Amino acid sequence: MHALEINNLTKTFRAPDGEAVPVVSVASYALATGEQAALIGGSGSGKTTFLNLIAGILRADGGSVAVSGTDLSGLGDGARDRLRATTIGYVFQTFNLLQGYTALENVVLGMSFGPGPDRARAAELLERMGLGDRLHYRPRQLSVGQQQRVAVARAVAHRPALVLADEPTGNLDARSAGDALNLLREVCTENGAALLVVSHDARLLEVFNRVDDFANINQPGGVPA
Repeated sequence: MHALEINNLTKTFRAPDGEAVPVVSVASYALATGEQAALIGGSGSGKTTFLNLIAGILRADGGSVAVSGTDLSGLGDGARDRLRATTIGYVFQTFNLLQGYTALENVVLGMSFGPGPDRARAAELLERMGLGDRLHYRPRQLSVGQQQRVAVARAVAHRPALVLADEPTGNLDARSAGDALNLLREVCTENGAALLVVSHDARLLEVFNRVDDFANINQPGGVPA
C-alpha cells in the first residue's frame, strides 16, 4: 500500500479581479510506505498549496488524494480533520506553535487530537532534539532553530504514517538545518513513516535519495497527459 497516492489533482484560486488562477495540477504522484522524498521548487510555485491539499486542509477542485488507502476527496471536513490527526504529521513553514503553551505542552496538545496525549513520549522526543532543558519554555523564549525542533517533535509524536514538511530548513543556518532534517528523517525511519519535504533549499539534494522538481509534476492550467 502507498502512504500517498495522487491522481489528477487540481486546485484553482480566484484573483481579486475574479480571474481563475490555476495553482496545482498534478497528474500523478505517489510515495511508498516509509519512503522519503524531497520536492524542490521556487517560492510561489504552489508547493504549500500542494501540501495543504494532501493534508486535507484545502479541498481540491478535482482528482484524488489517498493517504494510507483512504481517499480524502470522499470525506467531509470532520473526517478529514480526524484523518489528519491520526495519520498525518505536518511541519508548518511558520511552525504554528501556540504561544501561550510550553514546548512540552505544544507537543502533548498535538497528540491529543489523535491517539491521545503521552507526556513521556513528548518529553523523550524533545530531549532527543536537544531541548531537554527547554521543556517548559514558551516559543518566544526559544530561538528559531529550537522552535523548529519543537514543531518537528509535534509532527511525529503521534506516529503518523505520512509526514509533510514545508520549507523545514528555510529559516535555519546550515548546521541547524542539517540537524533538524536529520532528526526528522531519523524519527520517520524509526516509525516507518513516509516523509515528503518541499523546499527551495538545494541543501536537501545531498541527503535525499529521491528529489523531484515540483515544476515537472505540477502543470498549472491543465493536468498533463
